[in-house]
Amino acid sequence: MTHRARGPVLWFTGPPAAGKSTLAAALRPILEARWPVEVLDGDEVRSWLSDELGFSRTDRDRNIARIARLACLLARNGVAVMVAAVSPYAAARAEARALAASQAIAFFEVLVSAPLAVLTERDPKGMYQRAQAGQLPDFTGLTDPYECPEHPDLVLRTDVEPIAASTDRVVAALRTRGLL
Repeated sequence: MTHRARGPVLWFTGPPAAGKSTLAAALRPILEARWPVEVLDGDEVRSWLSDELGFSRTDRDRNIARIARLACLLARNGVAVMVAAVSPYAAARAEARALAASQAIAFFEVLVSAPLAVLTERDPKGMYQRAQAGQLPDFTGLTDPYECPEHPDLVLRTDVEPIAASTDRVVAALRTRGLL
């Protein structure tokens, strides 16, 4: 049996509707030139991995820990993993990074952001409007905090930069780190 090199974990964090999933979809074909790729979209993964969890801080942290373990399992087996999850709390993201480091997995954290007005306008699910109307308690960025990373590997402002430019910046950063 041959040993397959570990894949990286690209962790896209940011408020809802910032463009995390869109960015992962744009990067997928580029990464597939080197690795098998899995995208762990926060909404999708929650529906089958953490469907019993709510949105308390404890439940959100538990969900992120599960996603991190799954991402590392895949990466250990040679898969490039893109996590596109709000992951609002710094401590949970730090634990995800530490887990990857403990397994010699490259972890690349990208903050994907835009101002609240832009997020509200582009929100495909209408979550911001419902949260502002009091229909969604504990909504990240409004009634529940989003803790921005202090030292992300890359910051992307999707309100001022087209997705193609953001994708190019991620690819350039991965090349600089020797991951592409």
